Amino acid sequence: MKLVDTSSWVEYLRERDSEAGDNVEVLMLSGEAAWCDITLVELWHGVRGAKEKRELTEMEKEIECIPVDAAVWRLASRLALRCREKGITVPISDIVTAACAVNHKLELEHCDKHFDEILPLAKAL
Repeated sequence: MKLVDTSSWVEYLRERDSEAGDNVEVLMLSGEAAWCDITLVELWHGVRGAKEKRELTEMEKEIECIPVDAAVWRLASRLALRCREKGITVPISDIVTAACAVNHKLELEHCDKHFDEILPLAKAL
């Protein structure tokens, strides 16, 4: 199972010819793709057109949603502080997503460079 970040879902949903989109397709076909609630909110916030709405509605029925529970929020809070101390400015959604992946011991599928900086910090907490 891999937690897929919004950046990679967008590549997949918009059918861009990209490595990230291809990776998500492989995860989808093997049943190994997962998301968390904050990713789903981001996807609904950016959905365009009837086709994407239908696809996302169908995907919600099949994709496992990894919980963003109290432990994830605590880790996200510590990660936010660590990022601030290191001078790394990233969206809160990325901090929560990274914390979710680390807390649940999942790899994170992404194409967002923020994660290359913050995942090692999260794993060290």
